[in-house]
Amino acid sequence: PSIRVYGAEPVGADDAHRSLIAGKPLPMHHPQTIADGLLTSLGDWTWPLIQSHVDDILTVSDSEITGAMTLLWSRMKQVVEPSGAVALAVALTEGFQSRHQSQRIGVVLSGGNVDLSFFHRHKQP
Repeated sequence: PSIRVYGAEPVGADDAHRSLIAGKPLPMHHPQTIADGLLTSLGDWTWPLIQSHVDDILTVSDSEITGAMTLLWSRMKQVVEPSGAVALAVALTEGFQSRHQSQRIGVVLSGGNVDLSFFHRHKQP
């Protein structure tokens, strides 16, 4: 089957996004995001896989990430850490949805390593 593969990163830790645009791996400089699982630079094995198989890497704000986490908790009773909610946050953006209206979308959710007090500190208005 023909599929498109998208990566997702926080705006404050977007080394893969910048690397894909530049065509070469770029280092992470002073990452700032609530998605602490995405604070590391690209690995030596990761970059060739991105080049070969990823069509684009899209970015979202920390606010969009917490919005996705809140949606998962309130609607699905799924606790997902910020890094694991980044892909859903991208899929929920207006830009992504408008480009993929009539298409089936799969989103990988991962990581339940979150303290429930996180929701109190970062809850949506």
